[in-house]
Amino acid sequence: MFAFDAQQALGFLISQTSGIEAQAYEIQYPDIQYPALVPVDTSANPWAKSVTFFSTDTLGQAEWFHHQAKDLPMADVERSRYEHPVEMAAIGYRYTSEELGQAMLVPGLNLSSDRAAAAVRAYEEFMDGVALRGVPPSGTARGWTGLINDPNVTAGLVANDGTGASTAWANKTPDQILRDINALLTGVYTGSLTVEMADTLLLPVARFDVIATTARTATSDVTILEHLRRNNTYTAITGAPLTIRAVRGLESVGAGNTGRMVAYRRDPQVVKLHLPMPHRFMAPWQSGPLVFDVPGIFRTGGVEIRRPKAFRYGDGI
Repeated sequence: MFAFDAQQALGFLISQTSGIEAQAYEIQYPDIQYPALVPVDTSANPWAKSVTFFSTDTLGQAEWFHHQAKDLPMADVERSRYEHPVEMAAIGYRYTSEELGQAMLVPGLNLSSDRAAAAVRAYEEFMDGVALRGVPPSGTARGWTGLINDPNVTAGLVANDGTGASTAWANKTPDQILRDINALLTGVYTGSLTVEMADTLLLPVARFDVIATTARTATSDVTILEHLRRNNTYTAITGAPLTIRAVRGLESVGAGNTGRMVAYRRDPQVVKLHLPMPHRFMAPWQSGPLVFDVPGIFRTGGVEIRRPKAFRYGDGI
């Protein structure tokens, strides 16, 4: 007759957790967006209470100057200091004595990693919401914003010259759509006095689908997207490819609940996601008479857009 006590159950669970966690973290989640969109910074102390960062802007313009004059034009840097709190969040998993006892009946049987994987998945979804909008899927707000809704970024409506004086791409020609995109890219370049160049363009999924499936002209088999990849302001100036991505969450974040496109330079000097403590599982413990928990915690400071002029939002599409 097989019998076991709480200590045996806890010992069995502890012996299993390292393998379970390794499997859970190895799983890739292709629909999690933030790792491909924003550099992740894990350099801060895991228990730091806040992250200090600076937003900078350059000022000044060169002018003709007489060698006897005294009013020399000066360049300067405007720097604003921000203190962003780091918050803790948690997601773990649990087993009961019955489940552990049944697993212990079969020698060599390993516990499934499904629950740990579900916890890691929940963590990734949480970080996706924080990175993009400053708000996790639960909707619990901390007063943060994210990559696609920062109030310090210049936002404007695209031209309203579509059918019926519309800004929406559904009412525009391929030429007008390409004009809207290149105007946004050029806006980053000229708005920063040619200091910044956007190398990444984010589009709502439905708008991305439009340019990916619509022909550039009535007699062409080249799509708007294919044409855009070869003919855009960034590529024309640098010779480098423009990264174009479809992103969930952009469908109604623009002014008047319209679609928004985002142009920016994906560089840690421009933007980063502070994650001092990525998700980690803690030691299992007995939380009730027949319940054993494996806590999981993580700490983040959200997204920091350090140079807002390297960003621009285009609304109304």
